[in-house]
Amino acid sequence: MSDQLNESKNSEFPETKRELILINISGADKSGLTAALTEILARYDATILDIGQADIHHTLSLGILFMTDSRRSGEIVKELLFTTNALKVQVSFQIISEEEYDDWVSRQGKNRYIITILGRKITARQICATSKVISEQGLNIDAISRLTGRIPLDEGEQPATKACIEFSVRGTPIDQLQMKSDLMRLSRELNYDISMQEDTIYRRSRRLICFDMDSTLIRTEVIDELADRAGVGEEVRAITEAAMRGEIDFQESFKRRVALLKGLDVSVMKEIAENLPITEGVERMMKVLNRSGYKTAILSGGFTYFGNYLKQKYNFDYVYANELEIGPDGKLTGRYLGDIVDGRRKKELLRLLAQVENIDIAQTIAVGDGANDLPMLSEAGLGIAFHAKPKVKAEAEQSISTIGIDGVLYFLGFKDSYISPASPTVPTPAASGN
Repeated sequence: MSDQLNESKNSEFPETKRELILINISGADKSGLTAALTEILARYDATILDIGQADIHHTLSLGILFMTDSRRSGEIVKELLFTTNALKVQVSFQIISEEEYDDWVSRQGKNRYIITILGRKITARQICATSKVISEQGLNIDAISRLTGRIPLDEGEQPATKACIEFSVRGTPIDQLQMKSDLMRLSRELNYDISMQEDTIYRRSRRLICFDMDSTLIRTEVIDELADRAGVGEEVRAITEAAMRGEIDFQESFKRRVALLKGLDVSVMKEIAENLPITEGVERMMKVLNRSGYKTAILSGGFTYFGNYLKQKYNFDYVYANELEIGPDGKLTGRYLGDIVDGRRKKELLRLLAQVENIDIAQTIAVGDGANDLPMLSEAGLGIAFHAKPKVKAEAEQSISTIGIDGVLYFLGFKDSYISPASPTVPTPAASGN
């Protein structure tokens, strides 16, 4: 008889069990929706284990994973159904097993990478190709976000459009070198830029960025401009191109080119400086970097006169370049002063500036286009080849070839919404949570 009573009690008061429930809400975004849903969970003392939301063209996608018990779950689901119906959004429920949840938790220790794709426009073909490489390498995409503003339908309204999408992926690539090779191949074939960075604490705390000057911050080689005024343009330009391709030792090519400038009046330098063709995006990039607290430097195999001109115009913190000797008659002597700033010296200066600013070398960025930039590109925490020569692009970890130099900002995780001219302050990528 007592056994029957015990069985009756157990059926009337079943054992309480822990339950994990994932709810997915979609529909037109509206103010107060998240507050209304979480108010229900709070009333039943549910524990929110994960929450995420995305809004695409005013269409909401909200996911909440919560923990409750079998006594409360039915009431919670019922109230959520009533509330979402009243708010005219769709809701679905999924029971998550504890084994599934434990597996999800265990993946937190896996490596995370940020893959950034950018160009004048981003196509479905480019996203598909990138996603396939990610999948083939056994990585999982956790999040996708758009960093650039919306592109106008009429491209004629804004000819210098740019588009950028950032993938946050988790896992360990089967073959990381092969993955980077595949991504670089896609960037060439489909005409867009791809960056793959490990998502470490240093990626979110870059503090020093060093730029080459000629063919990076400006769309010319200043020594070629000087040579044109001196009547030796073709000869100097041939030496310049060979040096940038890595075919001639930079120091030797520098001495030969400077010697050809002998007799040029120094007044020519002012005229050239005032008419330098500035690279697309320099002004926008420098405003953001300066407002965000980055230290900036020009490390150039060009000349200090032009580096200082850019320093004053765009508020760079440091300039290191080559000094031309000027004779008492106000003409170039064909000689230089001090040590030549070549590839080795650029690398040394990068390390020196990191020490001066008391930052780890992993917090540095270098941007350049020529063979003499490779040492500093490989030394920096993030090295970016900008509209670079084939040899440089092949050896650099990251490259930008399709848009202006302000594309560097997207590799740092900035969004257009943070860096618009109207913004009074510009948060750093770390503060933005990207």
